[in-house]
Amino acid sequence: MASVNPFDVSDSEEEAERRPNETVDTERSPSEGAPGPPPGNPFSPPADAEPPTLLLSSNRTSPSGEGMSVSAAAISAMAGVVETRVSVDVIAAQLLRDQYILTALEFHTELLEAGRELPRLRDYFSNPGNFERQSGTPPAKDQVLGPGGPLNRAGSISTLDSLDFARYSDDGNRESDERVAVLEFELRKAKETIQALRANLTQAAESEVACQERKNFKSSPEIQEPIRQLEKRALNFLVNEYLLKNEYKLSSITFSDENDDQDFELWDDVGLNIPKPPDLLQLYRNGGSTLSSPRDKVDASVGVAFGDLPGNCVAREPRKKPDLSQQQQSEVVQELEYQLNLLNSEKQSLAEQIKKLQSEIQILKKSVSSPPPANLELCSSSSSSKPCSTNPPSVPSLDNGQYLDIRGVLEAGNDLVSTSTQNTSQSQQQTCNKATSQQRVQFDQPNRKLSPAFQQALLSFCRMCSESRLGAEVSRIADSEESVMLMLGRCLPHIVPNVLLAKREELIPLILCTACLHPEPKERDQLLHILFNLIKRPDDEQRQMILTGCVAFARHVGPTRVEAELLPQCWEQINHKYPERRLLVAEACGALAPYLPKEIRSSLVLSMLQQMLAEDKADMVREAVVKSLGIIMGYIDDSDKYAQGFELMLLSLGDPSERVVNAVHQVFIPAFAAWTTELGTLHTALIPSLLARIEKLLTQGEHGLDEHKLHVFLSALQSLIPPLFAVVLQNAPFTSRAKPHEDIPAIEVTRFPRPASPLQDMAIIIGNRELLSSLLLLYDHQLEHEGTTGWESLLWVVNQLLPQLIEIVGRINVTSSTCVHEFSRFFWRFCRTFGKIFTNTKVKPQFQEILRLSEENVDASAGNGILTKATVPIYATGVLTCYNQEEDRKLLVGFLEDVMTTLSLSHAPLDSLKASFVELGANPAYHELLLTVLWYGVVHTSALVRCTAARMFELLVKGVNETLVAQRVVPALITLSSDPEISVRIATIPAFGTIMETVTQKELLERVKMQLASFLEDPQYQDQHSLHMEIIRTFGRVGPNAEPRFRDDFVLPHLHKLALANNSQSVEGKRIDIAIHLFEAYSALSCCFISEEVMVNHFLPGLRCLHADMEQLSPEHEVILGSMIKECEIKVENRGISDAQGSISIASSLVGEDAKTKFLSKMGQLTTSGAMLANVFQRKK
Repeated sequence: MASVNPFDVSDSEEEAERRPNETVDTERSPSEGAPGPPPGNPFSPPADAEPPTLLLSSNRTSPSGEGMSVSAAAISAMAGVVETRVSVDVIAAQLLRDQYILTALEFHTELLEAGRELPRLRDYFSNPGNFERQSGTPPAKDQVLGPGGPLNRAGSISTLDSLDFARYSDDGNRESDERVAVLEFELRKAKETIQALRANLTQAAESEVACQERKNFKSSPEIQEPIRQLEKRALNFLVNEYLLKNEYKLSSITFSDENDDQDFELWDDVGLNIPKPPDLLQLYRNGGSTLSSPRDKVDASVGVAFGDLPGNCVAREPRKKPDLSQQQQSEVVQELEYQLNLLNSEKQSLAEQIKKLQSEIQILKKSVSSPPPANLELCSSSSSSKPCSTNPPSVPSLDNGQYLDIRGVLEAGNDLVSTSTQNTSQSQQQTCNKATSQQRVQFDQPNRKLSPAFQQALLSFCRMCSESRLGAEVSRIADSEESVMLMLGRCLPHIVPNVLLAKREELIPLILCTACLHPEPKERDQLLHILFNLIKRPDDEQRQMILTGCVAFARHVGPTRVEAELLPQCWEQINHKYPERRLLVAEACGALAPYLPKEIRSSLVLSMLQQMLAEDKADMVREAVVKSLGIIMGYIDDSDKYAQGFELMLLSLGDPSERVVNAVHQVFIPAFAAWTTELGTLHTALIPSLLARIEKLLTQGEHGLDEHKLHVFLSALQSLIPPLFAVVLQNAPFTSRAKPHEDIPAIEVTRFPRPASPLQDMAIIIGNRELLSSLLLLYDHQLEHEGTTGWESLLWVVNQLLPQLIEIVGRINVTSSTCVHEFSRFFWRFCRTFGKIFTNTKVKPQFQEILRLSEENVDASAGNGILTKATVPIYATGVLTCYNQEEDRKLLVGFLEDVMTTLSLSHAPLDSLKASFVELGANPAYHELLLTVLWYGVVHTSALVRCTAARMFELLVKGVNETLVAQRVVPALITLSSDPEISVRIATIPAFGTIMETVTQKELLERVKMQLASFLEDPQYQDQHSLHMEIIRTFGRVGPNAEPRFRDDFVLPHLHKLALANNSQSVEGKRIDIAIHLFEAYSALSCCFISEEVMVNHFLPGLRCLHADMEQLSPEHEVILGSMIKECEIKVENRGISDAQGSISIASSLVGEDAKTKFLSKMGQLTTSGAMLANVFQRKK
C-alpha cells in the first residue's frame, strides 16, 4: 500500500493544482489504543475520527508563533469537496515524536531559507537539554525512545540556532560584523546553559520526595510536607525582603548572618527555575485565593511540550485552547489514564521482583550461619509434630533485609490469617518461621473469618504514617549494628539543624559512633563535616568535647582513616572566618598527632601548622598552633626536620603576643629539646646555635643593641637548662648504678627552680622522682669525691658553655638594666639547676679568676676594665645569690665591699656597682645586706670610698621602707654630711633629696630639711661652687614630686637666692654653669602648682635674675626665659586665676605660642580651686 511522503507537501495553490487527486492523511488520534501508527500510512485517520473542522488554504501557511503546541488531531477536507493539506507544524511534531531528528533539522533549515521559521522547531533545536542524556529516572520499560535511543549531546555546546544561516544563503548579508555575532552567540549560549542547569536543579530538588510521599501528603492535608532546600531558600529571600521593606534592618542583618550561604540581593541565587513570586504581604492578602503553583509554570526555553516527547507519551493539546472539543479532551484523559495504568502495573511487577530478590538474600544469609538452638526449641514447642524451617520468609526492606519493617510485618500477618483458615499445619509452620525471623516474638491470632481486605481496611484507621521519610524510618526497626548505623546516617543530617546551638554537643557521641561504624565513606565524610561544623563558634568546653570525640574516633578507626577522613575536615577550615573554628583545627592537629601515620605528621600536618603560625592574626589560634607544634615535635622521628623545627622555634619566639611566647617556653621548647636529646644534638647543635646568634647580635649592636632579640635568644637558652641537666645526668658514669628505692631521701622542694610548665619539671623529664633522687645523690657524690673524668656532657658544660657565657656577659652594656636582669636570671636558674656543689666548684672559680679584685683589673687604659663591665653585677646577683646560707651572704657582702673599694680607689666609673645595687635592691630580702655594705663604706678610712657610699644611698633609698631609712640611712647620711672632706658632704645631697621625695614622716623630713638648710646658709659653703650646682640639680629633680609645702617654703626661695647671687658672680665659667642648672630646675618646676604669692615673691624674681644672666651668656636661652616670664606676668595680672593654672608648663612655649595662649585663655575662665582640677576634665555624665 503506497504511503504519502510527509515532506512532499506545500501550502501553495500551485502545488495543489499539480496534485489535485492527492490526499494527505491526518495524524493519529490521541485516543487510539495502539501504541504505534497503523500499517501503511502513518497519518491515516481512524474510522471513528470526528470530521475535521479546520481547512488549509494558501493564506494559512503556518501556525501561530505564540509558543502554543498545535494539536495532532486529524485534519482533512470536508466531505471530499475542499482539498486539504497537513500543516507544517503537524509534520514537525510527528518528526520530533518519532525521533527523526536529522530530518527535522533539514526541514527546519529549508523553512529558514524560505523565511518561514517554525516556532516548534526553533524552540526544540535551541534547547541544549534536548541533545544530552538526562541523569534522572530512566524511561519506562514500554516507553519507545526511537530507534536510536536518547540522543547523545555533541562535543560542542553549540546548538542549531547558533548557526547564522543567513551568512550561507544567497541573499544573506555576508559583511556583518563577525565579532558581534560571536559575542552575541556566546552570551545567548551562556544564558541558555544557565537556564537549563537551573531547570535540572529544580527538577532534582522536586524529585527528592517520592511519588508515594507526595500522594500521601495530598490525601492527608493534616500531614505537612517537609520543606525542601530550594523552598527554604525562596522563603528566606521573601522574609528578608519583607524585613528590609518594613525597616527591620537589624533583624535583616541578623537573618542574613544566620543564612550566610545565601545571597539575598539576587533572586536567581535561590536556584529555582521560576519567576520571582509576589512579596509576603501580597501572598498573605491572596491567601484565600488559588495561587498558581510554581510547578505549573513552564519556561519558554525548555523545549518541546510533553505531548511531543518521543515514545508512548501521547501528545496532548495545550491548556485552555478555546476550540478543543469535549470529545478530544475526554480522549486525552483516557489516554493519560491508560498510561498511568501501565506505569502502575510496571511498578507492581518491579516491586514483586524486589521482594523476591530480598527474600533470596535473606535465605542465603540464613543458610550461611546455622540457627541458634533457642530457635529450634521454640519451633518444636510451637509445632510438636513438624520440624521448623530455619529459613523464614524475608521481610521487605530497603537495606537488604536488615530491618524489621512494621509494614512488612503487618502484611505478613494478614497473609498468615488468610492461610490459617485453609491449613492449620501450614499456619503453625508460618508462625514458627515468623517467630524465628522476629527474635522469637509471637502474637495470638483471633479465631475469626474476616477477609484480609476487610482487616486491612479496618487497621487503616490506626492513622499510621509510613509513606513519608520520617514515617518510613519510624516504621522500620533495626535488628543489627549495621542497620542502626545506616539509619543514623540518614537521620542525623535532618536532626542536627533542628537542635539548639547551646545543646548540640549532646549529639557528638551519636555523630562519632555513626561515623566510626557506618559502611559508606560518603556518609562518614558527611557526618564528620557535620561534626566540625556542628557549632558556629564553639567555646572552650565545646571544642574540648569535639577534640575528645576526634581522639576517640582516631583510636577506633586507625591511622589510615584518620588521614583520609579527619584531616580533610581540618584542611577545609584552616582559613575559616571565625577564629574559634581555626582554633579547633589547630588543637585538632595536636590532639590527632599520636594517631596519624608518621609520614603525615612530619609533612602535611607540620606544613598546616607552619602556615597557620605565619598567617593567622588571632593570638589564641597561634598559641594553639605552637602547642600543637610541640606535640608534633614529641612524636616526630624524621631527623631531616630538625632545621625546620629550629626555624619554627625562632619564628614563634619572635611573636608579638606574650601568650604565644609563653606557649613556646611551656610546650614547644621542652618537646623540641627532648627530640634533640634523642638525636644527640642538644649540646652539639641547638645550644651552640643560640649562642652564636647572641654573639652575632652583640657584634652587630655596638651602636645600639637589639634588646628584644637578645631576650628572645636568652629566654630560649634558659628554657633549655632543665633538658641540658637531664643530659648530664643520663650520660654520667654513675647512671647505670642509679636504682630507685625507698631509702633514698626525698628531693628538697627548693632544690630546683619552679618550672614554667610540667614539661620542664626534672622529675618528669627523667621519668619519676625516685629515679631523679637516686641520680642526684650519685651526682653530688661524683662531683665532690670522684671528679669529672670521662664525663663528656659535663665537661662540655664546664669547658665550653661556661667560658662562652662569661665572655658574652663581659660584652653587654652594663648600663642596660634589662640585659643585666636577663643574664642574672639565667645564671641564677643555671646554678640552681646544676646544684650547689657544681656552683661552688665549677662556676664561681671561673668568675673569680676573671674578677681579680685589684687595681689592675680596673685599668681601662690597659684594656682590662672587667670590673666596670656587666660581669660584676651578673656574678653578684646571678651566682652569689643562688643560695642564701650564712656563708653565701658573707661572700656576697665581701665581694660588694671589695668592688666598691677597688672602684673608688681607682677613680673608675661606678656603673657596675650601681647596677648591682639596683638589681639587688629590687628584692627586700637584700636591703639589710646592702646597708651593711654601705656602712662599711661610711666608716672607711678613704674619703673616696666614703664618697662612693654616699652616692650609693641615693639608689637604695627608693626601695627601702621608712623604718630602715630612719634607723640606718639617715644616721649614716648625717654622719657623712659632717665628714671632713667637702666632697663627701656634697655626695650626700642627692640622697637627702631622694628622702625628701619619697619619705612621708615629718620628723625625717624636718631633719633632712635642716641639713640641706645648713648647706645653703652656712657661710663656709658660700663659695662652694660644686655644692651649689649639686643642690640646684637635686632641687630640679625632686622638686616636682616633693611635698608642696617643702617646695614653696624651701626650694623656690633658695633657688631665688641662688639666682640672685649668680648675677654677681665674677667668674664667667661658674656663672654659666649655675645659670644652666637653674634654667633646667625652673623648667622642671614650672609644671607644678605654684601659688600666686610664691609666684610673685620668688618664682618671677628668680626668673628675672636668670634672664639677666642669659642675656649676656646664652641668647638662645634668653628667648625662652622671656616667654616664660611673660606668661607668668599674665597669670599674675589675671586675679581670677586659680592655683590650678600653676600646672601649666611654661616651658611648653617651645611647642607653640598660639596653641598655648588659647589653652591659657580657656583656663583663665575657670573659677575652681586646685583641688577640683581633676573634676574639670571629667566627662559630663
